[in-house]
Amino acid sequence: FEDCCGLTDSDNHYTTARDIALMAQELITRYPQIKSYTTIWMENITHVTRQGTKEFGLANTNKLLKMAVDFQVTGLKTGSTSKAKYCLSATASRDNIDLIAVVMGSSNNKVRFQDAMSLLTYGYSISSLYEDKNEEQLPHLTVNGGVEDTVALSYQGPFRYLDTEGQVLSGIEKKIVLPESVEAPVQEGEAVGEAVYLLNGNRIGSVSIVTGQTVDKAVYKDYLQK
Repeated sequence: FEDCCGLTDSDNHYTTARDIALMAQELITRYPQIKSYTTIWMENITHVTRQGTKEFGLANTNKLLKMAVDFQVTGLKTGSTSKAKYCLSATASRDNIDLIAVVMGSSNNKVRFQDAMSLLTYGYSISSLYEDKNEEQLPHLTVNGGVEDTVALSYQGPFRYLDTEGQVLSGIEKKIVLPESVEAPVQEGEAVGEAVYLLNGNRIGSVSIVTGQTVDKAVYKDYLQK
């Protein structure tokens, strides 16, 4: 998003820090390979034209990459216009926590990087992450009227919870919620329950529990074979 961090040169186009943060989040979440480019400080580029080949050096305009910080800077984009002034969408990573800081309307090039560093430093100072990989085995679930009597279960994925309020995350409780049985037919990947996470008695999130295979409804022939 070339030079769109702030008010553009057209009076009819505006954006906000939240807009830029959402765009940055979408980019680094859906296309994480972008970090392979945004973390390069300097690169030699070979420009090939009809007139010949020319090599030149290209430096990253994100000076955060060279600043001394206690987190890994992963990007993302600088921008400036006469009205928007100096802006920056900065991304960083530490302890499996990715943060985004957006600075707009800075008076000069140096200030935007200092402000972004302050925002990210503050963000990491108040952030704690709880992770549950959900790798333990779940019990089989009874299937009524199916060609199989039970179906295997698994978690839909891991659970992550980011706290910014200084809570003690070791007190998080996990509660498995499952019915006694399900009726056939059952489709593979069908959600039949959930793992609920509680902190101080309050629900903070959940992960679906899904079936591991398809179980068709039994017919007379199946009962006869049983």
